[in-house]
Amino acid sequence: MPHGKPAGVPCPHLLPDRHCAIYMDPARPACCAGLAPSLEMCGDDPAQALAYLARLERLTAP
Repeated sequence: MPHGKPAGVPCPHLLPDRHCAIYMDPARPACCAGLAPSLEMCGDDPAQALAYLARLERLTAP
């Protein structure tokens, strides 16, 4: 958990409408700022998006 939370755990900055509360904040973590969502990543629903992120976490685990 290099950024403080495992895949599938909501970010503490996630608002109820699923938007980022610190999106325009310069303190936004680099891992978030560098993330470029795509159809492949997001899929058709939140479950597909979380599965993709969980796979990335497994593939990049030490």
